[in-house]
Amino acid sequence: MSTFITLVNFTDEGIRNINDTPQRAQAFRDAAEKVGATVKDVYWTLGSYDIVAILEAPDAATVQSLLLGIGSLGNVRTQTLQGFSADEMNGIIANIP
Repeated sequence: MSTFITLVNFTDEGIRNINDTPQRAQAFRDAAEKVGATVKDVYWTLGSYDIVAILEAPDAATVQSLLLGIGSLGNVRTQTLQGFSADEMNGIIANIP
């Protein structure tokens, strides 16, 4: 499984419906399970992003389909980064020509 870090901002609609955000986070977890991904953690944050979510998924296409579905609901916009553990980074470095 690969790790993905998703940075989330509320849309105008999402902030108007802020009281529903814990339920939307649970719906996000449920949707992730349906596509074979796992939401490891969700954090509501201060600063440039409103939420940070840590996901594990078999591949980027799985995460893309999940986030397109969530984004189509109109409450959030996302940016996603793939993350690498120290062990994974050691393997990557070992393959540098």
